[in-house]
Amino acid sequence: MNGALELLDRERILAGFTNKVRLLINRLDVYSVLDSTNRYLMAGARDGWVSGAVCLAEQQTAGRGRQGRSWLTPFGASLAYSLLWRFAGPPEALSGLSLATGLAVARVLKKIGVGEVGLKWPNDVWWRGRKLGGILLESGGSAGDFYVVAGVGLNLALPHEEAAVIDQPWVDLQEILGVEQISRNELAAALISELVATFSDFQQGGFADLAAEWAQFDQVAGRPVSLHLPNTTVTGIARGVDATGAVLLETVDGGVRPYIGG
Repeated sequence: MNGALELLDRERILAGFTNKVRLLINRLDVYSVLDSTNRYLMAGARDGWVSGAVCLAEQQTAGRGRQGRSWLTPFGASLAYSLLWRFAGPPEALSGLSLATGLAVARVLKKIGVGEVGLKWPNDVWWRGRKLGGILLESGGSAGDFYVVAGVGLNLALPHEEAAVIDQPWVDLQEILGVEQISRNELAAALISELVATFSDFQQGGFADLAAEWAQFDQVAGRPVSLHLPNTTVTGIARGVDATGAVLLETVDGGVRPYIGG
């Protein structure tokens, strides 16, 4: 962002948490440069780290998006953070968790004035048809001790020369809000707090309790879409999502079917 760059500061982020959130976060690691915040927490999960571990990085050298795509994270130009959370239930009970993660991001962005923020199933944060952020969930373990690492990348003020490699329309918060400086630490605290609260709630009610709210941010309902499945591509009209987070697709024969990937 223009002006002096506000670097991420662990103590300032911690100061932005409520007492309730502090009880749910067991560690907060902030790095200047890291290959991937998701990879860092996945390694920690395999080493036995408990729920509530959070990692942020000013720059990721190997940031990743869905389906193996790279994610651009220039130094200080975005927020890249991940959360490790352990779930006692079976993995199938976590259907829709990626959508819940996006909802947590959208809630915060709406509060700070991003009035037209939207969500593209299953893992993109949009604004007026351009990508503002992305989400990557990775998991491991087994039933009874299953863990998820949720990674979020949010564009704050991307240098245009570096963003030239992005292969889709994009936008950042600086353009949307029209301000020179956003407190990256305050925003990080708000985003992490909302994600922790959302995951805590998800443990109780799953995605079913969030589906109606997610629909308010749905950017593809009523639009033609193509789902690229492992062995085929399915096209149709998106008709929202169901209580599990599956997208509902109306195909040419008039039938509506749920799909959980694509």
